[in-house]
Amino acid sequence: MKAALIGLGQAGGRVAEAIRDADHEAGYDAVRGVLAVNTARSDLQGLDVETMLIGEDRVSGHGVGADNELGASIMQADVGEVLTGLDGIVHPETEAILLIAGLGGGTGSGGMPVLAKELRRLYDKPVYGLGILPGRDEGAIYQKNAGQSLQTVARETDSVILLENDAWRQTGESVAESFAAINERIAQRLILLLAAGEAVEGVGESVVDSSEVLNTLRPGQMAAIGYAAADASPDPGENVNVITSTARRALLTDMSIPETTTAEAALVIVAGDPERLSRKGVEKARKWVESETGSMEVRGGDFPVPGERIAVIVLLSGIAGSPRLESFMDRAIEAAEDVDTGPERKTAFETDELDDLF
Repeated sequence: MKAALIGLGQAGGRVAEAIRDADHEAGYDAVRGVLAVNTARSDLQGLDVETMLIGEDRVSGHGVGADNELGASIMQADVGEVLTGLDGIVHPETEAILLIAGLGGGTGSGGMPVLAKELRRLYDKPVYGLGILPGRDEGAIYQKNAGQSLQTVARETDSVILLENDAWRQTGESVAESFAAINERIAQRLILLLAAGEAVEGVGESVVDSSEVLNTLRPGQMAAIGYAAADASPDPGENVNVITSTARRALLTDMSIPETTTAEAALVIVAGDPERLSRKGVEKARKWVESETGSMEVRGGDFPVPGERIAVIVLLSGIAGSPRLESFMDRAIEAAEDVDTGPERKTAFETDELDDLF
């Protein structure tokens, strides 16, 4: 899927660059343009992508701190400049626009839904979000911001893929090491998803194309992505169990939103050397995901790439009922100092306790 990436805020810019680098290294050519937008000049320095500073007349290039309402206001004021800056970033062959941001901060949290709304008015192509949720120990203001932003982002994007910092943070890592490693893990997963259907060496048996990714990411839905990899035998018949066990690990132990195993729709992508891939294994993995998630709409196929390992991506769409997301929204409401514990509240997303950003 040919995509244009727009990184908003510090986390968004760094993740967008990491995905672009992974794309270039693999030679997929799925990323056709990247723009990093920020209110903090220092966060744009050192990025090897196109950059744009906004809000200079209001914050003098010093950023908005963790004030996502100010971030939204600045984006509303400068959105015309940002849209003009996308000339050369969004090409005629672009199939989707991906906005990337940490939802707990200020610029990305506030700016993503504002920009998404304008992009959907301007372009006749899907506008997706990649939203990074703060870890449990990142402070109350970040929890509140992320909950507030997520409600608005889910409405204004065609779909938002969510990731939780705690899901991939390793014990003993420093803060800098932790975020650098998380960015690499995000890029590893997202580039396989974006590259599905792009020109690669080899011919798969049932190749996933970009339309299957687009059809899985349903309008207005939240999504999560899982990944796992394993060594593969040269004999495809011996890889049936390798593929199915790797799919299980992707769903059960390495989802971007942990404890998420139910969905309205799903996509299983099995990447590997076409000489090692097993159609039977791919189909067994797809059927297992169908059974585990309870979804009647599970697509599946292979992604031929050279190498001695097999990797599996599991994309889940329609995950609002995830216990982990429910827990996060409860923390966000608590951080806003107005927790609704009434028995009539159906889900954490059906709340008036967190105001939309606009």
